[in-house]
Order: sequence, then C-alpha cells, then structure tokens
Amino acid sequence: MKTEPEGLAPLAPAPAARDRHTAGAFWSALDVLFMASLALPALLAAGLTVLGVSTMVPQLRHFRAAQVLAMQFLFWGIWFAALSALLRLRYGRPFWPSLGWRRPPAGYGQAALLGALTAGAVIAGAVLLRPPQIPLPLLELLKDPLSLALVGLFAITLGPVCEELAFRGFLLPWLAGLIKPLPAVLLTGALFAILHGPEYAWSWRHVLLITVAGAAFGAVRLRTGSTAAAAVTHAMYNLVFFAALLIQTASRLR
Repeated sequence: MKTEPEGLAPLAPAPAARDRHTAGAFWSALDVLFMASLALPALLAAGLTVLGVSTMVPQLRHFRAAQVLAMQFLFWGIWFAALSALLRLRYGRPFWPSLGWRRPPAGYGQAALLGALTAGAVIAGAVLLRPPQIPLPLLELLKDPLSLALVGLFAITLGPVCEELAFRGFLLPWLAGLIKPLPAVLLTGALFAILHGPEYAWSWRHVLLITVAGAAFGAVRLRTGSTAAAAVTHAMYNLVFFAALLIQTASRLR
C-alpha cells in the first residue's frame, strides 16, 4: 500500500476535486492571516528602500509618480515572494496554477468586453451619485506627461495582474469556501475599494463605485475559474478610464 513519506503531511486535495466556487483554494485561515500580517512589513520595507534610493539619487525626489510606482512594485514583489514560498514549502504547489492563473474557457475577448461594460456601469453610477469635485491624490501624480504615461502603463498591465492575484486569486477563493460566494465577492470588493481609498481622499462615493468594480472582477473570477480573466477585465476597466482621462486632458489643452 502506498503511503505518504514519513514526516510529511499529505497534500491537500487537488483543485479539481473542490467545489467550483472555492476555485481550488487549499490554503487555511492561518495562511490568510499570515499573508495579511506581512502586508505592513512589506510596505514598510518597500517604502524605506525607495526612500533610501531617493536619498542617493536626489532627482527622484521630484518624481513622485516614479517613487509611488517603485514602492508598489517592491511591495508586491516582497509579498508574492512570501506567498510563493508558502505555497511551495507548505503544500508543494506552484504559484500561478494555485492562484487560478489560466486561460478562461471563453477566451480573453469576453473578459475584455466585461471590463468595458463594468467601466460603463461605474460611469453611470457616478452620474447618479455625483461624487464631489475634490482634489484627488491620484490626480496629483499625473501632472506631467511622463508621470501620466508611467501611471497609465502600470494601471493597464502589472497593476491589474498584482491586485487580481492577491484579491481574486488568493483571498476570494478562500472566502468563497468559508462563506457563500455572493458575500465573498462583495466583501472582497469592499476590501479592494479600501485599498484604493487613499487615492480618492476617502470619498465614500468613489469607494462605493470601486467596490462595485471589485465585485464585478470577483464575479468574473468565480464564473470563469480564471484569475487571468479577472485581470483582463480589470485592465480593460482601467484602460477605459485612462482613455477618458487622456481625452479630458487633451480637451483642456486646446
């Protein structure tokens, strides 16, 4: 009879054996708490690193967008390195497949279309809610063409990939196995919006609209079983708003 090697715990059931709403989440509540507890240390380490580099390269002090993006890159790099080590060392599982990074059954075109539709729904919601016209910290980063290009590039590429891996790849499947899928999607969307709250000066209308967008990304993740699909939806959503910002900026310069 085949047995597990002595001293090794048996691996969790394969993702295919799980309920489709859990999307193969085999990690535990302790794993989730551990990764959550690493967020602040990772952020501090990233911030101190960028501060140190800015001290040695004074030119970067006046390039706020580059500092913010570098800090985000470092934060996600540290956090995902820890998550990859956790999945590999504790469960013997690879990083990307464990987090549902796979081609969606209907392809990426449908995911992109859903992103554009989500952006349209959020714009319609903004018309109804009428968010206050206040100075937004996010727009403060976009005062020059280079900053606008860098932030825009990050917003439609690595930004959605990193955020979807964390929220819809790691957190959402575990929550969907703990509570019902709908509350899990809404809760994950709310946490996603809280992450972006400082960018919008904690305007509750903006936070509510971002919660709706986050819930849409979560619905795509659970519906397709693909975090990659959620990332494409997220990227297209950001692209629509970035294009609108470019059009608005161009009209002001005329």
